[in-house]
Amino acid sequence: MKNRPRLKLKKFYFHPITIFLLLTLLVIVLSGLLNLLQAQATYNTVNVNTNDLEPTLIAVENLLSYDGLKYIISNAAKNFLSFAPLSMLLMSLIGITIAEGTGFIETLTRRHLKKLSKSGLTFTVIFIATISSLINEVGYAILIPLAALIYFINNRNPILGIITAYCGVAFSYGVSIFVGSMEISLINYTKQAALLIDENTHIALTSNLIFIIVASIITSIVGTLIIERIIAPKIGKYKKEDEFSKTEQYRIVNLEEEEQKEIEKEKYEKRGLQFALVTSIILLLIFIYALIPNLPGSGLLLDMKEKIYVKQLFGENSYFQDGFTFLVSLVFILAGIAYGIGSKSIKNDKEIIENASKNFQNLGSVFILLFVMSQFIAIFRKSNIGMVVTAWLANLLGHLSLNGLPLIIVSIIFIAVANLLLTSPSSKWLIFSPVVVPMCMQANISPQFAQIILRVGDSMTKGYTPLLASFVIFIGYLNVYNLHKDKPFTIHKSLEIITPYFLIMSITWILIIVGWYILGLPIGPGVYPTL
Repeated sequence: MKNRPRLKLKKFYFHPITIFLLLTLLVIVLSGLLNLLQAQATYNTVNVNTNDLEPTLIAVENLLSYDGLKYIISNAAKNFLSFAPLSMLLMSLIGITIAEGTGFIETLTRRHLKKLSKSGLTFTVIFIATISSLINEVGYAILIPLAALIYFINNRNPILGIITAYCGVAFSYGVSIFVGSMEISLINYTKQAALLIDENTHIALTSNLIFIIVASIITSIVGTLIIERIIAPKIGKYKKEDEFSKTEQYRIVNLEEEEQKEIEKEKYEKRGLQFALVTSIILLLIFIYALIPNLPGSGLLLDMKEKIYVKQLFGENSYFQDGFTFLVSLVFILAGIAYGIGSKSIKNDKEIIENASKNFQNLGSVFILLFVMSQFIAIFRKSNIGMVVTAWLANLLGHLSLNGLPLIIVSIIFIAVANLLLTSPSSKWLIFSPVVVPMCMQANISPQFAQIILRVGDSMTKGYTPLLASFVIFIGYLNVYNLHKDKPFTIHKSLEIITPYFLIMSITWILIIVGWYILGLPIGPGVYPTL
């Protein structure tokens, strides 16, 4: 009997927009079910005035109720307009598209970045992405679209550039070359929790400085190896379909005329880059002056209500931190226009706007995705599911009798799991610090090292959850550059492609912190893993 050919069922792909809509409905139904089951948790916080533990009860909120549905409907516009990735992405794209439209980014990349090797370019992108967490999550909005463009100009797959930038920010989040916004948000919780054990505890803002500098270099090197050795070969080259059908075309050219055109073009490009360089230097000097306190007209970007300079720079109300995306966009805009004037690539303002507008034509689906994602994130946060699960994990950890390395590793794992549902480092540390810090101090581990435990657990899984707000930029741009529109990058496919990075970087983080603890290396000036 002859073997009949098997029928292959065609795979059906949901667009990410549809998936997030379904997930939103799932969260609403799940919140109703968990509320019916009275899912709740109690976690301890430290009273700032008395230094005593105070229990806080949190329960899953029912969004399937009358009040819940009223919240969803009435807050839809607010959730969208206040969604941080939306404003950051829009501001960064305005600057990048203007700089691209004038030819500035292409010329700069072709003349300078093409000199870098593939590994050199990847390391540069990952390292910049890593240290970008100095200022919250601006790296996602700026570096993902920029890396895609630079890789494309360099004849590399722009999807690889998107993955490189995203992984660099997400899986090394919180390590940098200087103390930044993460220190400001975490240190108060660490200090208050440490005072439960030792009333004389002092924790400086620089207490993790040595660790974060070294870790930023190590993770950038490991990340480069993962991208180049594992992910890049799987993704392959980027070639548009119309390029496959091209045949060889011949034409008669005047070599002397062509050479003259190239010389003239090169001359104008050099002049354009000089104009852009001078403009960038002037802007940089103005920004630096605006960051210096107590000079005539200076301190514009600082929160002068704070006494400590780092808090003036990276505090909750810092104008520098809040306006950083706009400042970067402004540099791209003015440097791009300066290049266009110098290179004569633009003739008037209408041409600048027209060229920039063309680059927004393919972003319609991204903005729809931003709207749907903003509702999903807001509804999930309102449900309190992430907070309740995090509190359960913190309470479970507090009931375990652990010391030394087992305490460090288990704490990292618990924080990493909680991070899948609660991505804010400060929100997790609010719940975990009264548990982790005292346990560490009783095990002769310093509270400063306990804060590193939070950093590591947070970094390990930050990029591996769709509940990360900036995940929308990642998956959105993957689909912008996806050539197979009938096979969109779904959540599953997006996570699958970065799984090697997630797994190897998780192991790397564990090895770094275990090695640091065993060797007893300083984690900051005069600060060590043990007391």
